[in-house]
Amino acid sequence: MRLALTGNPNSGKTTMYNALTGQSEKVGNWAGVTVSEKESEIRDIYQLTNEKLIIVDLPGAYSISPYSSEESITRDYVSKKNPDVIINIVDATNLSRSLFFTTQLLELNIPMVIALNKSDLNVKKGNTVDAKLLSKELNCPVVETSSINGEGLKELVEKAINTKEVVNRKTIESDEERFAYVKEIVKKVEKRKTLSNVRNSFDKLDEKLTDPLMGLIIFALIMFGVFYISQAEGPLGLGKLLEGILVGFIEGIQEYLSVALADLNPFLYAVFVDGIIGGVGAVLGFLPLVMVMYFLIALLEDCGYMARATVVLDPIFKKVGLSGKSVIPMIIGTGCSIPAIMSTRTIKSERERKATAMLTSFMPCGAKLPLIALFAGAFFPDSPFVGPLMYFTGIALILLGALLIRWMNGVNTKNSYFIIELPEYKLPSLKFAFKSMLERGKAYIVKAGTIILVCNTVVQIMQSFSWNLSLVEEGMEHTSILAGIAGPFAVILLPIVGFASWQLAAASITGFIAKENVVGTIASVYALSNFIDTEELVLLEGGSTVATVMGLTKAAALAYLMFNLFTPPCFAAIGALNSELNNKKELLGAIGLQCAAGFTVGFLVYQIGTLIATSKLDASFLPGLIVIILIVIIIVSIGMKNRKEVY
Repeated sequence: MRLALTGNPNSGKTTMYNALTGQSEKVGNWAGVTVSEKESEIRDIYQLTNEKLIIVDLPGAYSISPYSSEESITRDYVSKKNPDVIINIVDATNLSRSLFFTTQLLELNIPMVIALNKSDLNVKKGNTVDAKLLSKELNCPVVETSSINGEGLKELVEKAINTKEVVNRKTIESDEERFAYVKEIVKKVEKRKTLSNVRNSFDKLDEKLTDPLMGLIIFALIMFGVFYISQAEGPLGLGKLLEGILVGFIEGIQEYLSVALADLNPFLYAVFVDGIIGGVGAVLGFLPLVMVMYFLIALLEDCGYMARATVVLDPIFKKVGLSGKSVIPMIIGTGCSIPAIMSTRTIKSERERKATAMLTSFMPCGAKLPLIALFAGAFFPDSPFVGPLMYFTGIALILLGALLIRWMNGVNTKNSYFIIELPEYKLPSLKFAFKSMLERGKAYIVKAGTIILVCNTVVQIMQSFSWNLSLVEEGMEHTSILAGIAGPFAVILLPIVGFASWQLAAASITGFIAKENVVGTIASVYALSNFIDTEELVLLEGGSTVATVMGLTKAAALAYLMFNLFTPPCFAAIGALNSELNNKKELLGAIGLQCAAGFTVGFLVYQIGTLIATSKLDASFLPGLIVIILIVIIIVSIGMKNRKEVY
């Protein structure tokens, strides 16, 4: 038996899905979190029949007539895949809005049960909904529920199982009639406190948070605070404190294995201790920084602030030809680029949707945090601006990229309307934030234990053998297979770091598999002790040891960091982009744009930084400038061709 969960965005569907199934799908106090159907078997405590029960979580929709692509998924599922029963989640705190979609679902002639969700919150506000009268008016079972604490869920499942027949229901011809019908029902069943003439403290807070100037300043300060707490030193640097504890634990493991495996073959010793333990340990050493950030972002999502942030950035995005909803993928992208790219389905305009999908990965995701943490801790320990700077640079690249795409496509900006429901403020749930942190941290650890482990093992083997399969002697690493493969690509880094380094090229190449690999590969190819212990490096006067070993100036370190952050994301994210664009030419164009952006930013940062530090340009300036000119020529030629086709 298949039960389909439907309802408006932010009505509590995914929270109910998690409660019924025991899954941990992402939820958020804003619209656009669920963008594809998910299904799972119901938990044992709700198995009230011998028949197998499958719950399907569908994207939020306001109408059966789709406004965006994710609403089309919901429409197509309920109308074409014939679920056995529809469980329609109705927000008790916003009954009039929810019932428009409900009345449309009733006309599909599919057995349906209404979950009157957030009933507990409604009571706290002094409002009441007569569930029995609502059931009578709609000729459909209604169960009062609360997804968060699980109230009414067992009764809801029981009603769904026993709802087999479709009864005669009212058919409505036009939207005007439907609105009038819903208004009439709400008037009968709901008693609500009316405070429309009272400006409360939340209204005043909204004025500040959504103000074009003040809101932007507040957003910048909040994001700075998130990165300061998760990455900086000092009494508020929670991430660094936890990192020190974990790094100490990892060092203990390495020392123990170093002794236990001392008599092992030198090659196997290098693979296990330096490659696997060293590489994976380097990545896991940054786990506390990542998890603290995840925890803080989850709190911001749950309290309702993130929706306000989208309103602040909406006017800016409109000016460059993007939708206000482009902000949502950006914020989701701070966790992972894959769901961020998928969340562009909430954007109605095909042009704006594809442009957002192409540009979203410029926001540094969680996988890039270890890289930011490494270079910030090693080269800029006294400069807390590095982390926030990477994110604001990402935003700037998205805006500039949007202008470029708009010009290249020869499309004039049209007025687009951004409609988003501002959820009510609430105290964020520490339980929800902690659970969200653990889930994201688990995915991070699994990746470190699979993809990164395998990649670092392969890197260590390739570094240990030459092309004739003989072991590489110490000091002759440039003759290794890894150096041979990465060597030709090292030329690209010449205008970015000042020299052609096969080690840095190898790290960047492995980063296409997973961005965390950059840190693991650096740990392997440079044989840095203590798994790149950023805490120790801070104590060594700003990480001079790493700077010496890697041969990077501060300008080169910052340029190399930005090069890796803003070139194409991991293969999995590119796969998601391919799925969303569904056009090989556009996919190649997006990858080309990302490669050009990463190279250009790295080139400018290194050359300008070198000019400031030494009062002269680096010798690699001219080759880099030639590459930039070629990039500009290619972009202009493509743009002119596209504009001719349009006009």
